[in-house]
Amino acid sequence: MLVRIPDLLTREETAHCLSVLGAADWVDGRVTAGTQSATAKHNLQVPESSPQARQLGEIILSALGKNPVFNAAALPLRVFPPLFNRYDMGMKFDAHVDNAIRYVRAANMRLRTDVSVTLFLSSPSDYDGGQLLIEDTYGTQSVKLPAGHAVLYPATSRHRVAPIMRGSRWASFFWVQSMVKDDGQRRELYELDNAIQEVRAALGDEHHASVALAASYHNLLRRWGEL
Repeated sequence: MLVRIPDLLTREETAHCLSVLGAADWVDGRVTAGTQSATAKHNLQVPESSPQARQLGEIILSALGKNPVFNAAALPLRVFPPLFNRYDMGMKFDAHVDNAIRYVRAANMRLRTDVSVTLFLSSPSDYDGGQLLIEDTYGTQSVKLPAGHAVLYPATSRHRVAPIMRGSRWASFFWVQSMVKDDGQRRELYELDNAIQEVRAALGDEHHASVALAASYHNLLRRWGEL
């Protein structure tokens, strides 16, 4: 399931992120790559432990907590602290699949990567190329979103970042361990949740259809959810 999340960050928050990142130190992006993806990855990254990454990560985590689309689609149990990358002229990330398990140093814990998220910080007019290309069940999806918008997709998907032909592409990326690890089940719950919102808006919370649909949603979540 691929879900676009508009305006995850406000314009002011996005501008603040770019300003802070502009003063940050950048290192070779392969520091967080697995064995296979290290050969495919050609970008820059802010060190995970840097104060800039931690400060901006808190802003993003706060925005995620308040975003209904993210919470309905990801059903998050744990979120990896957001990381930040940069693709300059000629840089790219060839086809790869994200590591299944990530270690969260600050919490001394491991996280299963069920969902991948990319939050675009650069405006699309600032660079040519740099599309996020995700292999989906309906073919390859090309994603290049406005600044402050995000895309959520299964971490099991093969994906790549096309070469930058002009300018520079800055973004945040991170992973989510979902309460429902199966993407097909998450999709069903997300579609059911959207239907519930439409029925509630049309008929009200007390209508028997609203109550019945909500009951079905929560019973499925009980059956499929893991804590």
